[in-house]
Amino acid sequence: MKFGAVAIEEAVGAVLAHSLVAGKRIPKGTELLQSHIEDLRAAGIEEVTVARLEDGDVDEDTAAETLAQAVLGASVGIRMTAAGAGRVNLYAERCGLIRVNIDTVHQINAVEPMITIATVPDHHRVDAGGMIATIKIIAYAVSDEALKAAASIAEGAVALCRPAFKTATLIETTIGDVPSDKGRRAMAGRVERMEMGLTPRVLVPHAVAEIASAVSSAVGDVIFILTASATSDPHDVAPAAVRSAGGEVERFGMPVDPGNLLFLGRIGDKPVIGLPGCARSPALNGADWVLERVVCGLDVSHDDIAAMGVGGLLKEIPTRPMPREKGI
Repeated sequence: MKFGAVAIEEAVGAVLAHSLVAGKRIPKGTELLQSHIEDLRAAGIEEVTVARLEDGDVDEDTAAETLAQAVLGASVGIRMTAAGAGRVNLYAERCGLIRVNIDTVHQINAVEPMITIATVPDHHRVDAGGMIATIKIIAYAVSDEALKAAASIAEGAVALCRPAFKTATLIETTIGDVPSDKGRRAMAGRVERMEMGLTPRVLVPHAVAEIASAVSSAVGDVIFILTASATSDPHDVAPAAVRSAGGEVERFGMPVDPGNLLFLGRIGDKPVIGLPGCARSPALNGADWVLERVVCGLDVSHDDIAAMGVGGLLKEIPTRPMPREKGI
């Protein structure tokens, strides 16, 4: 692509590099016609900066659309916009979790600086209509060779994982008085935005046998346990109850704050998440990261949770009973 200043008589068919006002505004990116040249001449403009495509060049909009189609490939649940100013955006058609193939995105962006893709983080929760990526061709054109190289490796750069379950049972434990429904309301909001629903409320005393019975009889596809007293050890009441019911506890504790006191387990084919107390608030916490992956059918391993520490220091919340620093 040739780029630079030329006399207006030589600019017909070229792409205007910078917006100008010649009677009316001529936006940058406009392919200049003879009528534009006449307007420029009438405005006293004798020279303009333009980009002129050469053999083997692909214009910015065509290139952006080509790369976006390659990224989507056979993906389901993601739509692309029409190209404009060298940009195509990708949006989720339904709620879910976005998986980003980080290596693929790096490889696309390494082909040619003028060819770019920017995405949300891997495992980002998205609502229907949420933007998940933008593909931008920075120059007015790129070489067909570079575009083909980027497109050849682009498929699967992003994908939408849809919720795999429909219902969840929230088991709440009591010590003395019946708790408010604050925790249930917060959890209902979390599952509803993933197109799930909570089964009827389950309240049981904070004791191993009673929790174990509730776990065994839970009808939801996923089981949440929200205890009246924080779970402070892998052998505390709630994890012990899961084991007593015939399940297993795969992980206790996570390097995300707030959210440290979470445990993850399973009974039969049902995931069990022991919730930290901060799950009573709708604010983001570590339980969200685990819950979203679980309800989308993704395996959440010991290593997955261990890796959440980078970025796991979340925003301080005003209701936190023990702030991270004294005086906060």
